[in-house]
Amino acid sequence: MRKFLDTSFNAEIDLDQRAKRVRMIVLAMIRYAKEGHIGAALSIADILAVLYFCVLRVDPERPNWDDRDRFILSKGHGCGALYAVLAEKGYFPHTDLATFLAFQTKFAGHPDMHAVEGVDFSTGSLGNGFPVAVGMALGLRDRGSPARVFALLGDGELNEGVVWEALAFAAHRRLNNLCIVVDRNNLQIAGVAEKILKLEPLADKIRSFGWSVVEADGHNVSDLSESLSQVGQDRSRPYAVIARTIKGKGVSFMENDTAWHYKAPSDNEFQAAFEELEAHRQG
Repeated sequence: MRKFLDTSFNAEIDLDQRAKRVRMIVLAMIRYAKEGHIGAALSIADILAVLYFCVLRVDPERPNWDDRDRFILSKGHGCGALYAVLAEKGYFPHTDLATFLAFQTKFAGHPDMHAVEGVDFSTGSLGNGFPVAVGMALGLRDRGSPARVFALLGDGELNEGVVWEALAFAAHRRLNNLCIVVDRNNLQIAGVAEKILKLEPLADKIRSFGWSVVEADGHNVSDLSESLSQVGQDRSRPYAVIARTIKGKGVSFMENDTAWHYKAPSDNEFQAAFEELEAHRQG
C-alpha cells in the first residue's frame, strides 16, 4: 500500500497532472481499504485540483488562518479525493492515507473537521454542508473578512429541499463571497439522477433564484479555472458553476456505471485501472 502513496510533494506540476495523481491516490486508498465511494471521488478530482492549486487562498502552514478561503465538500462521501488533494497540497504526508477507513483512523468515510487538517466542516448527510457554507459566507462578510466560501455539491444532493432554501437565502443576502460547484455527473446511488428527480434546466433554475450561473466542462482544468476566477466579480449575488462531469472519470470500466458508486476494485481491476491512469499521466 505505502509504495503507491509514497509520493513526494511537487508544487510545480500542472493541473492536469495534479488531477491524475489525485485519481491514482484515490484508487490506491480504496483498493487497500476494500471499500469507499470511488465513482464520486474520481468525478471531482479535476475540480478539487483547480480549487486547491489555482483558486483557494489557503496555507497548509496556517490551516486555521482567520482570513483563509473556506471549502466545504457538501457531498462528503467523495472525501477520498479531498484527502488526496489535501496531501498533495502539503497538509499531511501522503503515507498517512494508508489508514483510510481503518479502525480509529482520522481519515473516515466522511470528512471530520476535528480530525483532518484542512477540513473546514464535517459533512456526510447530504444537503447539510451547503447551508453551513451560506452561514459561513454571511458571518465572514459581516465581520469584514476578505475570505470566500466554496461548496461542492453532488447533483443527487440537489434532491434535498434544504439546498433550495439555502439558494434562496444566499441570493436574498447578496452573498457574493459564496460559490457553489455542482458535480453534474447525472448518476446517484439509485440510478440516473435526471430520472429520479428532474433538475433540468438546472442553470436556469438556479439563476431564477438570483444567482450568477455558468456551466463548465468539469474535466477541463482551463475551463474550470476560467469559470472559478469570476467568483465575486458580480458584487450583488452569489455564484454557481455547474460542472459537467463523468462519474468514475479516468478509469474506462468505471465511467458512467452506478455499480462503482460504492465498490472497491479487485486485484486485477486495480492493476488495470492503475495502468490506465498511469498511461494517462504519462501521456
